[in-house]
Amino acid sequence: MTRTPRSTGLLSAVAAAVAFGLSGPFVEPLLDSGWTPGAAVAVRAAIGGIVLLPFAVSTQRGRYRALWAARWRVLAMAALGVVGTQLCYFSAIEHIPVSTAILIEYTAPVLLVLTGWVLRRRRPAAVVLIGAGTSIAGLLLVVSPSGQALDPLGVLLAAGATVCLAVYFVVSAGTPGDVSSVAFAAASLLVGAALLGVLGVLGIVELSAAVTPVEVLGRQVPWWLPTLVIGLVATAFAYATSIVASRLLGSRLASFAGLLEVVAAAVSAWILLGQTLAALQLTGGLLVLVGIAFVRAERVSGSGASA
Repeated sequence: MTRTPRSTGLLSAVAAAVAFGLSGPFVEPLLDSGWTPGAAVAVRAAIGGIVLLPFAVSTQRGRYRALWAARWRVLAMAALGVVGTQLCYFSAIEHIPVSTAILIEYTAPVLLVLTGWVLRRRRPAAVVLIGAGTSIAGLLLVVSPSGQALDPLGVLLAAGATVCLAVYFVVSAGTPGDVSSVAFAAASLLVGAALLGVLGVLGIVELSAAVTPVEVLGRQVPWWLPTLVIGLVATAFAYATSIVASRLLGSRLASFAGLLEVVAAAVSAWILLGQTLAALQLTGGLLVLVGIAFVRAERVSGSGASA
């Protein structure tokens, strides 16, 4: 059976969402053991970039000028898509549950819809507005469940991750065709790791890690085990497949498909960390996913498609 670019893009988006969903549950034990969010992001980006580097060289061979021409896009991805998104997210889960932080972060598709409306001065299709409104309603249930108070700093940091993630999808979707997805991901991750190293040396971002065992699934494991899972699966594989999805689907549909990470992160946090969602939070999460379905329906129908 021949796959269309859209079906390939959706499969890539699903694979990326599942892989990205593992990052929070595997990073939280490191944070609990004394790692700072900056150190976790730096190590994650460095491992992911190094793993992808040989594949990047192979796929980009003979076209390195194209990658250099895209250097500002690489820098934007490194600064916001890699460092900004993950630093805000990892900092957020120090204050609020993984599942709540990921739900807030992944309202980025709604932000893209509203931003597109303002910039283009063209109202989105009704089904998109319904989807965006449904997602916002779900978010309100998530951040204020049963009157339970959430740490405002955690919510603010997760909102920062939302903005950075929206930029990530826009930058990914606009990657030049002569730059391979793997090369773009590798370059962005390595530049991001270097940028964090500079910020650490300047004292702007704290970089501190511990080499003591951490607890995963109720067992003590070496610190490097979750680090490898994060670097190989939740970074190298996740970023490469996510960029493929964004290029094939466009920023709006890829961002809404990426909301499957919400489900993956919640399930992973439940299995690995024992974190659960309150009934209203579960309802809110369901509304967020229903909102995705509405927006995807508009994109698939071809009306008001957005790159």
